[in-house]
Amino acid sequence: VFAARRFPNAHLICCEPLPRPRAQLRRAVGETASLQVFDVAVGDQGGTAEFHVSKADDSSSLLPIGQRQREAFPGTDERTTISVPVRRLDDLLKPGDLIRPVLLKIDVQGGELGVLRGASALLDSVDAVFVEASFVELYGGQALVDEVWALLRSTGFSCRGIWSVTYGRRGECLQGDFLFSRDGFDPFNA
Repeated sequence: VFAARRFPNAHLICCEPLPRPRAQLRRAVGETASLQVFDVAVGDQGGTAEFHVSKADDSSSLLPIGQRQREAFPGTDERTTISVPVRRLDDLLKPGDLIRPVLLKIDVQGGELGVLRGASALLDSVDAVFVEASFVELYGGQALVDEVWALLRSTGFSCRGIWSVTYGRRGECLQGDFLFSRDGFDPFNA
């Protein structure tokens, strides 16, 4: 919704496996030619997977919701599981489908590394990546910040900033939003 308002001429491509948030997105942005919504989860392999639906929709994940997530963010307990289609970004989109500058926003509750691995061809056409990543394991088997950072760094991206850092009860960093951009691309002047 922020992107639609901030960049009204942008073409938005979204992936949302849950029906209710998908409908909310379409209502909030409006049915326009500039919005394309895929009803899939995104990962490093195509197929079908069990999706862990949280009581708070935005905490749902392909990965099991961990105890640390439930303790740090009350109300994120698993409500149910559903079977969802999973696609790699490289299978959904081709580099020629994208109009630059391209921002890839990833907020997938622990599956960030899978999304990036499934976008290896597409990443060459991406100018900036805004990704929520965790310092501690909140979801079972998730990759942490250092792994996400290393993959992005190895593909020509540098970290430009960190926002919305969330801290635990003891003051430890839990997660944050990281902005990476290609060397030579200024994400603050795009």
